[in-house]
Amino acid sequence: MRSAPTILHLDMDAFFAAAEQAAKPSLRGKPVVVGGLGPRGVVATASYEARRFGVHSAMPMAQARRLAPNAAYLVPRFSLYRAVSEQVMELLRRLSPLVEPLSLDEAFVDLEAGGSAWDAATAREAGERLRADIRAVTGLTGSVGLAGSKMIAKIASEEAKPDGLVLIEPGTERELLGPRSVRILPGVGPATGEHLRRAGMTTVADLAGAGEDELVRLLGKAHGESLYRMARGYDDRPVVAERDAKSVSVEDTFDVDLHDRLRVRIEVERLAERCVQRLRGAGRSGRTVVLKVRRYDFSTLTRSETLRGPTDDPVVVREAAARLLEAVDTTGGVRLLGVGVTGLADYTQEDLFAQAAAERAAAEAEAAEASGAEPGGAHGGDGAEEERSPGGAAVVPAVPAGAGAAGGTGAGGAGAPDGQAVAAAAGRGEPEGEERRWAAGQDVRHAEYGAGWVQGSGLGRVTVRFEEPWSAAPGRVRTFRADDPELEPSDPLPLVAGQSSWPASLPKSRSEDGGGGSARP
Repeated sequence: MRSAPTILHLDMDAFFAAAEQAAKPSLRGKPVVVGGLGPRGVVATASYEARRFGVHSAMPMAQARRLAPNAAYLVPRFSLYRAVSEQVMELLRRLSPLVEPLSLDEAFVDLEAGGSAWDAATAREAGERLRADIRAVTGLTGSVGLAGSKMIAKIASEEAKPDGLVLIEPGTERELLGPRSVRILPGVGPATGEHLRRAGMTTVADLAGAGEDELVRLLGKAHGESLYRMARGYDDRPVVAERDAKSVSVEDTFDVDLHDRLRVRIEVERLAERCVQRLRGAGRSGRTVVLKVRRYDFSTLTRSETLRGPTDDPVVVREAAARLLEAVDTTGGVRLLGVGVTGLADYTQEDLFAQAAAERAAAEAEAAEASGAEPGGAHGGDGAEEERSPGGAAVVPAVPAGAGAAGGTGAGGAGAPDGQAVAAAAGRGEPEGEERRWAAGQDVRHAEYGAGWVQGSGLGRVTVRFEEPWSAAPGRVRTFRADDPELEPSDPLPLVAGQSSWPASLPKSRSEDGGGGSARP
């Protein structure tokens, strides 16, 4: 424990929703809900205006719509959020080399390690300066907590919301924590909280008074000892600049249960490809492939296969996931699929590539011998994304829930949808005559009217509001044919005018992109 409040916790205020309001002048001061827009979508973030109606994160989107029917409902735009997050993290790194990001919008900073603060006065000054810099660079607000430990700094930032700063002097921790619910402590979730309640402990003071031996008896040695220390205000966890990921995974929740076994297999293979993209993006490889299947009755099955060594070969991961699927009964329907890789390493086992190639060659030769056809057909090993149905017609992998005009994955799954890729995918290979799809909140540009965003789409029409983040007033609304050649998807604009360093183009993938629906500002 430190004698000075030099650990800072930053939490951006309603980050996704606030970024959307900053980007869209017509939504400022109005309820905005960001998340998956399909029947099984989940709220990722609600603006403070929407929270007044009872909408909150992790709520089913259908329930949110009932509570706030006139709110604007938008798909997440992770390309925008990542760009803004990087601006914020750069401001934090100017304060200290020890910055521990927890998510896109949250991080711990060790101010003492960077020489930015050494007592309460300098810590408060650094916190206020950070808040001002964030507003100047991004146009958004963040709440800051300052304390002598990570646990108390996080509690302080919660008390500071929205757009505030709270400093808790070291030595006052027990007085602060005593009357609070046990749920305020890290590691106390609903199940542990209920277990403690049945034992007669509902406040942090109750835990401290029960003693370490009693908590160890109830919760086990490691958890009991840790909880007792935190209940007494002790938390000596350091700020860690880099934390190694233990796994990489992606998953999709579908609007309608999947019953076709071929469709389920296609989705698993697509998820495996996305998982490897993330794995390679992180510069890692993995040894164990994991398949997750949630069935129609909400029962969840997890199967895994450990390879001879770590790999980042999409063919190896795809084939392992397919083998795992063969052992799973999907009768009755599947509502969620996920593919992950664990046992991460920084290198690959080269013989796995040869193994995969040999297996593919053998399979091709066997198929060719049986059919009299040349190897390398629709199911060959060339890595082509297109699959073939038993009848020989091309089967385009269906757009997952959350990537269609009215779909939406649950936010917080494999990656909530981003509207940017929906129309882009439409231009890359939709069957002839199929309507282009536009997602609510998606950035677009019209050849005549300039930059805007999609308010809604359907019945062959798309409605666009033409405005920019720095527009003085809400922009005009116009409706076009969904296939209007002058309307194209575009990259997000910077939230503050004149930022020359804003990325002109950001990477997008189907693991994080998709979605649709309509916004109702």
